[in-house]
Amino acid sequence: MVRHLVLPLLMLFSAPALASPPLQAVPDLDLARYAGTWHEIARLPMYFERKCVRDVTATYTPREDGTLTVRNACVKADGETMASEGVARMAGNNPAKLQVRFAPRWLSALPFVWADYWVIAVDQDYRWAIVGEPDRKYLWILAREPALDAQTLDDLKGRARMLGYELDELIVVSPPR
Repeated sequence: MVRHLVLPLLMLFSAPALASPPLQAVPDLDLARYAGTWHEIARLPMYFERKCVRDVTATYTPREDGTLTVRNACVKADGETMASEGVARMAGNNPAKLQVRFAPRWLSALPFVWADYWVIAVDQDYRWAIVGEPDRKYLWILAREPALDAQTLDDLKGRARMLGYELDELIVVSPPR
């Protein structure tokens, strides 16, 4: 009887050792270089993007108060363009740890309207970036160009897996027409 309890107990206590370490944002992010338009290459499913099928972009514009204007846009299956505008602010001292809000400004005092947006990998020339959040529920692979070559995309997916992301539901966005 005791032997039957040992294995489940060992599994229970060793489970945290198997968990991924806490997600880290890149230590240095130059927000001026990060600003501009990024094309979404792939993402994990997200409610707000459920209708987006192609031409998915995020444009970041620095503001005088140190925040960024965020404009997300995409083309839906019916050919219509969908867009939303929000704001991003630094969460702490690391510019790679941002929080974004798409709710009206008057709700900005409420913590639940802000979502974590962490740059967790970025090319030294800012040609691509991987963005996620601490719980690893959301993930975006972004690039300055509308498409990435297959090898680079595979490398970035491998990097995301090494960071603890499950990619079974990864959506690769269609490039522009």
